[in-house]
Amino acid sequence: MKFYNTLTRQKAEFTPMRSDGQVRIYSCGPTVYGYAHIGNMRTYLFMDFLRRALQWNGYTLLHAMNITDVGHLVSDGDSGEDKMNKTAREQKKTPWEIAEYYTSVFMRDIKRLNIQVPEIVPKATEHIPEMISFVEGLIEKGYGYETSDGIYYDIKKFKDYGRLSRMNFDENQAGARVEVNSEKRHPADFALWKKADPTHIMQWPSPWGMGYPGWHIECSAMGLKYLGEEFDIHTGGVDHIPIHHENEIAQTCGLLGHPAARWWMHGEFMLVDGGKMSKSLGNTYTLDQLKEKGYSPMVFRYFCLNAHYRQKLNFTFDGMDSAKKSLRNLKSLVEKHKGADGKVEKETLERLLAEFSDAVNDDLNIPKALGVVWNAARNEVKSNDIYELILKCDKILGLGLGAPDPEETDVTENAVDPALAKDVEEQIALRAAAKKAKNYAEADRIRNELAAKGIILTDTPQGTTWKKG
Repeated sequence: MKFYNTLTRQKAEFTPMRSDGQVRIYSCGPTVYGYAHIGNMRTYLFMDFLRRALQWNGYTLLHAMNITDVGHLVSDGDSGEDKMNKTAREQKKTPWEIAEYYTSVFMRDIKRLNIQVPEIVPKATEHIPEMISFVEGLIEKGYGYETSDGIYYDIKKFKDYGRLSRMNFDENQAGARVEVNSEKRHPADFALWKKADPTHIMQWPSPWGMGYPGWHIECSAMGLKYLGEEFDIHTGGVDHIPIHHENEIAQTCGLLGHPAARWWMHGEFMLVDGGKMSKSLGNTYTLDQLKEKGYSPMVFRYFCLNAHYRQKLNFTFDGMDSAKKSLRNLKSLVEKHKGADGKVEKETLERLLAEFSDAVNDDLNIPKALGVVWNAARNEVKSNDIYELILKCDKILGLGLGAPDPEETDVTENAVDPALAKDVEEQIALRAAAKKAKNYAEADRIRNELAAKGIILTDTPQGTTWKKG
C-alpha cells in the first residue's frame, strides 16, 4: 500500500508500526454543536475508505475518533464564544443536551452513509483530567506559560513549528489569523487551557482555577490515552492542517519529544457550484436535505467515489442526478450477473481483482477502482463469478450493490428541476443578505414571492431549508 503523507509531501509505501498487523489511527471527529453537512461527511467517507482499504489488506484496526463537546471556539484561534455555549444559549438548552442531540444525529448519519464506526469514540468532556495532566507536563518542560486568561503554548520553543503547513510564523502578522493578545509571547501562541468567567457554562477545576480545555489539547490527550505515545495514521480535513494539526504536533513533540503520528492524511474540500461551501454562506446541505430533494445517502456516497480524496470535489445537483442514475444502472448490471451460469475465465477474474486492488492500494484511488467494477459489471458474459467478484469489491466501495437501497425514493411528485433549485437557492441567499442588513421588508418580499411559486421556506439555526408546497 502507498499513501500520501502531508508531513513529508510524498507518497510512500505504508508499513505498520506493530508486527502483529494492527494499524492504529486517530481521526478528528465532529464538534457537536450543529448538524454535520455533506462537506464534513466527505471527510468521514475518506476515513471510511482508508479503514476498508487497510482491512482489505488484512490489517486489524484500533481507531479512535473524538467527539468535541467543549473547547472549540467560534474562531480557529482562541477568541470568541465556545460553540457549544453559543448554540445552547440560542436554543435555550444545556450544552450537554446540545451535545447529546447532535452526537446522536451524527452517528445516525454516518450509519446511513455506511461509514464504519471507529473502535473508540471518546468525548472531550469525559477526558478533562487527561488534558490537565498533559498541560501540566508542557508547563514543566517549558512549553506552556500562564496569562490572565489561560495557559498558552510558546511556539518559539518548538523549532519545527510550521513543518506540517509549511507556514513561516515569524513572518505572520499579528491578527492575520489569530486574535491580538498583548500577553502572548507570539501572536500564534495557542491556548492549552482557558480560564472561565462565571458566565461560562462548561468549566472544571484545574491548577489554574476554573476553566476549560483548548480545542487542540483534546486530540493530543485522547490520542495518547487510547493509541499510545506513537501510532500509525492521523486523518482529518485539509482545513485542520494550518492550525489544529500543526498545534497537535507541537503539543505532542513538546511533551514526548517526538510526533505521535507517523502519517498525516487529509481529505480535500468539497465545493458548491465551484465556490466555497460554508454555513456562513448558507450553501451547505445535510443528508436530510438531500433526501428531501430525492437523493439517498448512498447516492451521495457514490457521488463522492468519483473524485480522489486529495482532489476538490464540486457539488452540484446535476452531479447528484448523474450519480443517482449511475448507481441505479450499476446495480441493474450487477443484478444481471446474480445466479447466472455463464463461464468467465479465471485469468479474467484474477486480472479484474488485481486491477481493483492496485487502484485501492495506490493512495486510495477509489475512482479508478470504481471504473474496474464498472468494467466487470459490463462483461458480456453473465456470470455469478462476476457477481461474487463485485460484491467482494463492494467491501471497499460500501455501496450495498447486492441489496436494495433502504432510502432510495423516486419522489416523482416532489422532483425538483435543477434550474428551479438554483433559482430558489439564489433567492434564499439574497434573503439572508437582506436579513443581515436588517432590511426585513425585502426579506419578507422574497419569502412571499417564493411562497406564491409554491416554495415553502423553513428557518433553522443551521440555515434556511425549502421544499415544494
